[in-house]
Amino acid sequence: MLTLTLLCGFAFCAGLIDAAVGGGGLIQIPALFNILPAVPSATLLGTNKLASACGTSLAARSFIGRVAIPWSLVLPAAFSAFAMAFLGAAAVSAVPTAVLRPLVLVLIVAMALYTFFKKDFGAVRRPLSVGWRERLLSLLVGGAIGFYDGLFGPGTGSFLIFLFIRCFAFDFLQASASAKLVNLATNIAALCFFVPTGKVLYGVAAPMALSNMLGAWVGTRIAMKRGTAFIRMLFLCLLAILIVKLGYDMIKA
Repeated sequence: MLTLTLLCGFAFCAGLIDAAVGGGGLIQIPALFNILPAVPSATLLGTNKLASACGTSLAARSFIGRVAIPWSLVLPAAFSAFAMAFLGAAAVSAVPTAVLRPLVLVLIVAMALYTFFKKDFGAVRRPLSVGWRERLLSLLVGGAIGFYDGLFGPGTGSFLIFLFIRCFAFDFLQASASAKLVNLATNIAALCFFVPTGKVLYGVAAPMALSNMLGAWVGTRIAMKRGTAFIRMLFLCLLAILIVKLGYDMIKA
């Protein structure tokens, strides 16, 4: 009971943060690995994905109807992310983590600096005419992020938010809502592997999923109430945490 209570507490916090700016895995995955050290890593990752998918689906549902979702851009990104997540997972053994970590760290530092110094970045939503070029770009963005999520993972939601703002002139709130839908697609793609292979602890995943959903419900309401400026601040804080974590992992390795 104490173990489940601790995991549910971490799942709630993960759902809350993830609903606004992504990065719930930074909280939930270390919690699972530290609290359940005897469980195989693949099973812990599958358990995490099931809980995360439930929270992400609730966050996405909460945003729909309250935020203007540009479906003509988001749906192609979600479909390509779903497909490419499989390829990313298949390529895990071919690309060493030691190669990816420094590259991802550089990209996240660049994202953080760009967002910090460009004060109007994501502050205002700008009208965008959607043509075939924009749809093709959304396919490329979704595919690249889906492949990365299957291959490595950390910062997936942050990359999505940044690219939606940079490529399509979304504001932070609209980008965060859209990122939830693409994240949901990559989570479902992962579950298509983890569930049939029995890599989920349902007795742990079910209460964590409920806690993650509760956190996502609270997180979406905070994001909607506080608006774009608040999400921008959280986004920068999350990037700072990612930078510290990836830097620490590189030093430790």
